[in-house]
Amino acid sequence: MNLAIATDAWLPQVNGVVRSLSTTIGLLRARSHAVEVIAPDRFLTMPMPGYASIRLAMAPRFGVRRMLDSMRPDLVHIATEGPIGWAARGWCLSRGVPFTSAFHTRFPEYAAVRTGISADRFWPIMRRFHAPSSAVLVSTRSLADELAQRGIGPTMPWSRGIDDSQFRPEGPRHPQMSALRQTRSGPVLLNVGRMAAEKNLEAFLDLSIPGANKVVVGDGPALAALRRKYPDVLFLGSLSGEALASAYRAADCFVFPSRTDTFGLVVIEALACGVPVAGFPVSGPIDILGPDGRGVEQVLPQPAGVLHEDLAHAIDGALALERGAAASLGSRYSWDRATDQFEAAISLALQGSGRGLAA
Repeated sequence: MNLAIATDAWLPQVNGVVRSLSTTIGLLRARSHAVEVIAPDRFLTMPMPGYASIRLAMAPRFGVRRMLDSMRPDLVHIATEGPIGWAARGWCLSRGVPFTSAFHTRFPEYAAVRTGISADRFWPIMRRFHAPSSAVLVSTRSLADELAQRGIGPTMPWSRGIDDSQFRPEGPRHPQMSALRQTRSGPVLLNVGRMAAEKNLEAFLDLSIPGANKVVVGDGPALAALRRKYPDVLFLGSLSGEALASAYRAADCFVFPSRTDTFGLVVIEALACGVPVAGFPVSGPIDILGPDGRGVEQVLPQPAGVLHEDLAHAIDGALALERGAAASLGSRYSWDRATDQFEAAISLALQGSGRGLAA
């Protein structure tokens, strides 16, 4: 298949969208698909207002059209609802080329946090963007249900996976986190993610948990302010690969305070490293852990995490769990299986368009 992927989120950004796309693209190419990526690195860019580390393509419409005309893809997958995504959508509609889209990010909720405007004002934009899509790829069943209620669909599943050569219970533990145990006797509580307002990180950092050692991994626009506000928290900055895996392993509990994530790739990475998870019972974490912590299909004899509206209660419960259950649940997530789902979605979109697969 000759596939074009249009995305406003791309390297060197470090987030779940970029990691999901880059891993999937690698696996698709290994399966003999021709994949071209149209991303901000091919355009002049400007910093996104309020989030300078994210670069947005400037007026990409004609550049996107020129690239797609040259590529002549069988199908376009549009990963984001940004300038490149809108330009690719317009090209597909004008050329009669089918496209799939993805709902990675709760843009209405993120925009509401940053602007103070109700999220309901932004949902019509999302409906308009995705309406012509052959399929909207979503990571969880609860997200598919929510989008259906909001008039967005049809949806198809595209889950997430972990690199089990890195994210595993066995291996070294981060030295700075291990050193905490030599000076403080309390548990090590870890969060990994983007340092931004929509991640609700202060719900974790404001908790008073006697003796606890709080550690945060990640970068973002709120990092400097958070470091000033919480001098007792160990901020390690951005980590990846084995360094990130070593941070997971060194934790006693992974705390995920976000209420807006559509999945939470870091949750399954932590689980795969044998770390019980604490969070809120919201879409994303509940689609991984299930309401009782034993997985969505209750596959585990013991819980791998605790979800509760009282985050301190969830942390206390998670700290009492066995690490083996977490590792067992995390190991069930595979990038090969997730790529099978992606492949099925784009194949069905092509069949529905009558274009068929390219030789």
